[in-house]
Amino acid sequence: MRRAVLLALTVPLLLAVPLLLASPLSAKEKEKETKTAPAPAAAAPSANPGVTDPSAGEMIDQERQYKHCLALARSKPEDAWEEALAWSSLGGGEPARHCAALSLIALKQFDEGASRLEALARDSHSPARIRAGMLAQAGQAWLLSGKPEKAYAAQTSALGLVPGAPDLLVDRAQTLADAKNYREALADLDEAVKNDPKRVDALVFRAATKRYLDDIKGASDDLAKALAIDGLYQDGWLESGMVKRLQGDAAGARKDWLKVLEIAPNSNAADAARRNIEMLDVEKIQN
Repeated sequence: MRRAVLLALTVPLLLAVPLLLASPLSAKEKEKETKTAPAPAAAAPSANPGVTDPSAGEMIDQERQYKHCLALARSKPEDAWEEALAWSSLGGGEPARHCAALSLIALKQFDEGASRLEALARDSHSPARIRAGMLAQAGQAWLLSGKPEKAYAAQTSALGLVPGAPDLLVDRAQTLADAKNYREALADLDEAVKNDPKRVDALVFRAATKRYLDDIKGASDDLAKALAIDGLYQDGWLESGMVKRLQGDAAGARKDWLKVLEIAPNSNAADAARRNIEMLDVEKIQN
């Protein structure tokens, strides 16, 4: 079987987890916050939007501050880290801890960020779906750190809180596929598609997994379903080209890969499509 890169369809990091509101950090928790890198000097609380000093008689808008901190974690993670520390000192509780952990992940301190998320999920009094979201993010961070066993453990714990959740099943399938445990990945993807039959990324990911398991017809069937739901899903066309190439349909494969370039010319899928088209051209010259 000719092998190509298995599509990476993990849920993006820094997911929008529902607002976490809890009691202020204890003195012990505050001490822990200050012990790990990047450990910059915390900015003056009053300088941060949404954070004010209670001694000044003003209340913190927790929801506004949380959204601001998460947005900052995506764009300027070092600033978000400082802001999360300052917020924690003013009683930011779980939301501040969550933002701090995501800031560390954005700073590529994956192990520390993942460990903090797991601790937060363990200590949290939030609903199960929120704690599962924290564990899902921890799993993604562990995977980015090259620790699939820890990623799998976090994702399995998340599924224990929210059984059958398609997002979590797709995440765990990615971890299993990265470890070349394709049959176990397929089982998770089967369940994800069963629970959400119109989930396009799960269908395409399942097609790629079936391709690795030499089930070309099954892969083709999944792709037909996925592209019928969303005809502009570039990863679906990329995978479709790979499957057609394995079926000996070089013209069909080229057409699908050109479709990727038309839909999303600057995407990772387009880069892969260009490489595959180049390989076709080389084979044509050689033959």
